[in-house]
Formats: sequence, C-alpha cells, structure tokens
Amino acid sequence: MKATIIGAGNIGMALAEGLTRASLCKKNEITITRRNAASLITQTEAGYKTSTNNREAIQNADIVFICVLPQQLNEVLIELQPAVDVKNQLFVSVVTGAHTQVFRDKLGNNLRIIRAMPNTAMKVGESMTCLAAANATRNDIELVQNIFNTLGQSIVINEDMMSAATALCACGIAFFLRTIRAASQGGVEIGFHAHDALKIAAQTALGAAKLLTVNKTHPEQEIDKVTSPKGCTIAGLNEMEHQGLSSALIKGIKLSANIAGNLYQQS
Repeated sequence: MKATIIGAGNIGMALAEGLTRASLCKKNEITITRRNAASLITQTEAGYKTSTNNREAIQNADIVFICVLPQQLNEVLIELQPAVDVKNQLFVSVVTGAHTQVFRDKLGNNLRIIRAMPNTAMKVGESMTCLAAANATRNDIELVQNIFNTLGQSIVINEDMMSAATALCACGIAFFLRTIRAASQGGVEIGFHAHDALKIAAQTALGAAKLLTVNKTHPEQEIDKVTSPKGCTIAGLNEMEHQGLSSALIKGIKLSANIAGNLYQQS
C-alpha cells in the first residue's frame, strides 16, 4: 500500500511509524510532505520519500493522511483537488474541528473520508484515538483502526461527538499531565526530591489507569479498595473535592469541547 502524509509534525510522523509497524507499508512506500525541504532531511535519511509538493505527493497514493493545522486546511485542499482520485483513494484527517463534509465539499461528495482524533501518546504506543467515517467501507474503517491500534487503542464514534472526543482524548493528555505535575508538587511539599516525586506520581498514575483498563472496573470500585474508615486516603480525597478537583476538571473539559468545535470555523 502506498501512503502519503500531508504534514510531517508529531502526529504525521507517528502515523508513518504506525504504518510500518502494522506492516502495511515499507518506508519507501510512504511519502511525507512539508513546506520546507530542509525540515524533511531527517525523514529522507530515515528512508521515507519526501516532497514539498502536496499535489504531486498524493498521485498514486492509496491512502492520504491530512495532518495540518486547521488554518492551513483550506489552502491544502485547494492544492490537492485537481489530483484527488475519489474512486480509489481513502482520506484520513486528523485536523481538529474540520467536519468530513468540509473535505467532501472541496474534493468530491463521494470522497471516502475518515476523521481521526488521536493524542500525543501515539509516540509511546498508548494513544486513545476516536474515529468517525463518511462514505468509508467496513474494510476502510478496519484498515484505519488497525493503523491506530498499533499506536494505542481506537474506537469508532458518531461524528457529532468529535468535538467532545477532542476535549477528552487530545486535550485530555494535557489535563492528566497537569494532575500528575500537581501530585508531584505535593510530593515535594511532603519531603521528596522533585525527580523522585515525579517518578512516583507518574508511575502511580500509570498504575491507576491500568487498573481500569485491565480490570474493566469503575474508578470508584478501585477507590473503595484503598479507602478505609477514618483513613488517610479518604481524608485526602475529601479535601481535594472540597477544593473543587472534580468540578474544575469537568468544567475544563466542557470548555475545551466548545472551543474545539469552532477551531476550523475561526481559521
């Protein structure tokens, strides 16, 4: 399979690695584009094909990944339009806020398009990716899920939930990182050196997440296992709730979802 990745940022390069990891493409079957040729030297040396011409890059591609910023999308679609093979090419977009109809309006209403919302944990094989499709076949969806599953886990959702997915999945990485940072700062307050506090907090967070994914339990079930009457855990939890921990996180997620839904329109 020949693939083209428009935009060689962090997500674009993680996708390139995912394609090879899933044995769907060899490096020389993947073309990666960027505006500046000098910024593609590393990719060229790694064995990928590279180009600064998006229109030429998608010719003969079986699958095209659009990995650009929302404000760059219109220009890219106008550039690609004359070279798109609607019948034979599958498009995958990771552009925040851009509905699949945007692509169909500019590239053809019959375009097979899958919208994906991964997060930066792709780099370590632990991304959560939400997918929504338009005109895509079952094989198309299975193919794209296979790619993203090499980079973590994926689920298929309705497209009207993609702004919510952006907040909980993509922005969520930053939210959980900030809570780990706060926990590590608390660790310093109670006597740990900063590097030890961060290691303890990060591994504890990883363990907490694994309890849920492996045991398939609700957080409160796992919380109950470590809270005893008049104990230190419940005292700490109650103080955090008094200070608005859950409320602040919920409000932040809701605000991010509202903004995510308007990013493309504002570009």
